[in-house]
This record gives sequence, C-alpha cells and structure tokens, in this order.
Amino acid sequence: MPIYNLSKDNSILNTFVSELRDVEIQNDPMRFRMNLIRIGEVMAYEISKKLNYAKKSIQTPLGMHDSSGISDDLVIGTILRAGLPMHEGFLNYFDRAENAFVSAYRKYIDKKHFDIHIEYISTPSIDGKTLLLVDPMLATGSSLELAYKALLTKGKPSNVHFACVIASKDGVAYLSEHLDLDEIHLWCADIDPELNIKSYIVPGLGDAGDLAYGEKI
Repeated sequence: MPIYNLSKDNSILNTFVSELRDVEIQNDPMRFRMNLIRIGEVMAYEISKKLNYAKKSIQTPLGMHDSSGISDDLVIGTILRAGLPMHEGFLNYFDRAENAFVSAYRKYIDKKHFDIHIEYISTPSIDGKTLLLVDPMLATGSSLELAYKALLTKGKPSNVHFACVIASKDGVAYLSEHLDLDEIHLWCADIDPELNIKSYIVPGLGDAGDLAYGEKI
C-alpha cells in the first residue's frame, strides 16, 4: 500500500492543518469547516497526479488545441458526518464525480473498548471506477476498513485512494496489514505518533465532527 505523507514537504497545506489543531481557532466552526474544505482541495490536486488522462482536441475561439483530461470514472466516498467538508473540497475539484456516503460510528462497550457499526450506505456502482474514500481522522483504521468493505458490496473499483487529514501510526499500520493491496493508495496531510486510552489521535485535534457541526448527544 503506497503511503503519501504530504506534511513532509512545506506547503500551504501545513498552514491549514495547523489551524485545524489550534484550540483558539477551533472556536470558529466556520473556519474549521473551511480549512477541511481547503485541505480536501489540496489533496484532490495531489491525487489528480496519479489518475489516468486521455488526450482530446478542443475548439478555442481562435483555433484547435490538443489537451488532456481525466479519463477515470470517479466516485468520492465519505464517512458521515465529519467527512462532509472534506468531501466538498474534493468535489470542488472533481466536479463530475459521483458520490457515496457511509454512516459509521463507534459503539462503546466500556470506556476503553468499542465496536464500529455501519448504519447506512448511499452509493452508485463503483465497479471498474476509481474510488476516493475521504475521512478527516484515521485513528485505529477500523472505521475506514469497514466503510471500504461496505462499499465493495456495490462493485469492485479499479483503483482506490484513501485520504485523511490526520492519521495515527497505529491506523496506518493497521490498514497496511489488513488491506495490503497495490491498488490502494493512502494519502495523509500529517501522521501523528500515538493513540490515547480512548483511541483518539495524539496530539491530533479532537473530534472533527463536533468541531465542524457541534457536539452530539
């Protein structure tokens, strides 16, 4: 599984991620959502370099021009609810893509242990298409794995790109072990060293869904 850690090179992406982490800036939910959108756009641009392209001739006002465009059939998949702003950023760039949504949540057995439950899937066929599965936080990796396997019930994609803002080393290792497939590419804006006792990423940024949309009961 190829792994791309985009924080290794300095870019405007690092500024957006830093603002997501900052407890003062987090007090502005609109700013938090906007940074997730912008990170989605930057990551979409980076991923676009790995897609397939086809040449075509286009008519300009003054003549013909040989150009190229993305030839992949794209499906952008998102885990609700935290992934929605990031999804919007991807869709801003891949505006002709189809869209898929998966509802997944942690059901705690006790304070330390939980299971991941899938409640809802809304997706087109992904058979033979390029799937972009985006989720801001990759903690244990189990949510992304289950969401991916749930989408596989709707077809087998030809290529797969996972995109997250912040991943833990444990989550990256888990996906590499359980989904060690050449066609899956994992993109991270940053990778953090550990998980705490509740499996939250440290230093991380907190609960992305709550920061974007408010606390839930």
